[in-house]
Amino acid sequence: MHLRQAILQIDQQTYALTPNRANSFDEIFVDFRQEPPEQGGGVRYHIFLHPKQDVTVRRLELQFEIPTQPDDRFFANGYQSWSESRLLRVTDQLPPLRRLARSRLGHSGDEHIADIPRGDGYLHSWTYTYFQRANGKSSLFCGSLHEKTGFTLLLYDQRNGLLTVRKDLSNLRLSHSFPALDIWMDEGEERDLFDRYFQAMELPPPIAPPALGWTNRQRHSTNISAEILSKDLDSLIDTPITQATSPAYFQIEDGWQTAVGDWLSIQPGFPGGMTRMAADIRAKGLLPGIWLAPFVAVKNSDLVKKHPDWLLKDARGRPLRVGWNPQWGGWYYALDFYNGAVRDYLSGVFHIITEKWGFELVKLDFLFAVCLAPPPGKTRGAVMYEAMEFLRQQVGKKRIQVCGVPLGSCFGLADYCQVGSGMNLVWTHWLSAFLRHRERTGVLAGLHSTLGRWALNGRAFHNDPGVFVLREKAQKLTLPQQQTVLIINVLLGNLLFTSDDLSQYSPEQTAELEEALMLRRSQIITVREIETDCYVISFEQKKERYIAYCNLTKEQQFLAADHKNGRIEIQPFETIVLRSESNS
Repeated sequence: MHLRQAILQIDQQTYALTPNRANSFDEIFVDFRQEPPEQGGGVRYHIFLHPKQDVTVRRLELQFEIPTQPDDRFFANGYQSWSESRLLRVTDQLPPLRRLARSRLGHSGDEHIADIPRGDGYLHSWTYTYFQRANGKSSLFCGSLHEKTGFTLLLYDQRNGLLTVRKDLSNLRLSHSFPALDIWMDEGEERDLFDRYFQAMELPPPIAPPALGWTNRQRHSTNISAEILSKDLDSLIDTPITQATSPAYFQIEDGWQTAVGDWLSIQPGFPGGMTRMAADIRAKGLLPGIWLAPFVAVKNSDLVKKHPDWLLKDARGRPLRVGWNPQWGGWYYALDFYNGAVRDYLSGVFHIITEKWGFELVKLDFLFAVCLAPPPGKTRGAVMYEAMEFLRQQVGKKRIQVCGVPLGSCFGLADYCQVGSGMNLVWTHWLSAFLRHRERTGVLAGLHSTLGRWALNGRAFHNDPGVFVLREKAQKLTLPQQQTVLIINVLLGNLLFTSDDLSQYSPEQTAELEEALMLRRSQIITVREIETDCYVISFEQKKERYIAYCNLTKEQQFLAADHKNGRIEIQPFETIVLRSESNS
């Protein structure tokens, strides 16, 4: 790990920066420091910009020489929480979204961001990354210590052994002092690296406790009513969900509102209103939760019809279409967060949802939309962070579950974060996979992110790995696939939701769920992908060490194992948990 160069481009001038020396130029003074963090090990690189006149920042990046071997792996953390995120061989690539899908799907990922090299041997990650050595020795970590002023993009060029740390500041107009970049690098075992990373960030662990819950998302989709949900509520009585010592939520997903954006207009299927629904949930011993997407609205909503001036505009002054959702009737638009009327409207919505209706958990989705067209003087990351601060302030002491959000922006601000694209009850969504859409739904893509982002759980927030199901009907997973999802979710997530009717479980299904829940709050030691889509999770439970062998492929596998025979036979899509031989 060697710093090759640091580059700052201001207006039409490009400057090379030297750490721990004066970097004074005609337009700007740059305070660039390379030093150990205040606590822990590693090296911290910090850049503070002090313009002497109004300037426009074109580029800021650090380049490090990091040679690798072909079987070394690079963690590619996706642009936002939906984005598939996993360890890839350094010789792999992240192929672009197919052109035919870019207009409808491009804004949800990083396709709209220029100058990201793609192809064989080019990889990139957002906020943090680490290199996992093939020889099993220590990993090399690099991560941003804050995303308040801009997103941090980490680009790896395998042919040249070059890691570029680029701050997303392109075309930022600057007239004041600005904390531009703050990164931390270190080497060691992954669990220790993440501990030291969040210590260097001075980020305490989440206050909210781990929780269980039920959601209608993978059961009724948007076809919900008070009558339907009341039956689901009754089915949870005297089940492992309500009998657990952890808080248990009953979450109402998309479909309770008349249109996305019209959050105070309730579907007629809720004649008693959401106040009555929340009260009924409490009466059954659960905590009420509710979904909304605060920064988007659909074309047919009253909000868009009455307040077109509330919409975020593109460079041509047109309302910014940020995505297409067939369940919502087509295109949806982003709201202008810096419009005072928008913030006033949302403040009123959150006051009614939390204080009047009485919901304890709000699931905030499609948050990425708020930062797609930042105003002059702000970056995408700055907008996203300020929007998250606003949401945290509005919700107060109630709990926040976020989804569809760049992760670094919600470190320390969200209680729970869905770390994958969501489970849509099929193993692979073939059309989205063909389109190379990293923000696609599907169990396999979601598991990749859950396994890849395991170390954030209990450090940045509590991971929500998505819904598990054990039912036989209205889903397309085999029994081994269901069991694998359940075990991985329990081990690597602290917010566990199902959409099953638990009253219809057989004694065997109930026993399976109860047995899996006994693995909650295990201490994860390592998560390694030893073959393509074959993972080994090493963990401790009650001072005993165990290993979960996870086969996410459709083929029988013989995996290197921690037992006397040296290898273990594992069937397609199967997960096996064994006591580690290191205990003996």
